[in-house]
Amino acid sequence: MPLHFELVTPVKQVRSEDVHMVVVPGTDGEFGVLEGHAPFMSTIRDGAVQIYRTEGAAAEIIEVRGGFAEVGENGLTVLAEHVEG
Repeated sequence: MPLHFELVTPVKQVRSEDVHMVVVPGTDGEFGVLEGHAPFMSTIRDGAVQIYRTEGAAAEIIEVRGGFAEVGENGLTVLAEHVEG
């Protein structure tokens, strides 16, 4: 089953899609999120969000600056202060 992933900034929604896995640059280290992950919240540091659309696929990289990540019943939401590009 896919993981629902949303990437938003204070200005706009950057992404809203179903993916296999997302790796987030947490302030305490990177963490990967798959469908069914336990509820979790973390601040994020400046770095790369890695999006894997399917198992075994190459990662798509989106650079973010600051913010929060929340894993809940509806999937993963990354609230980034700024997204590069």
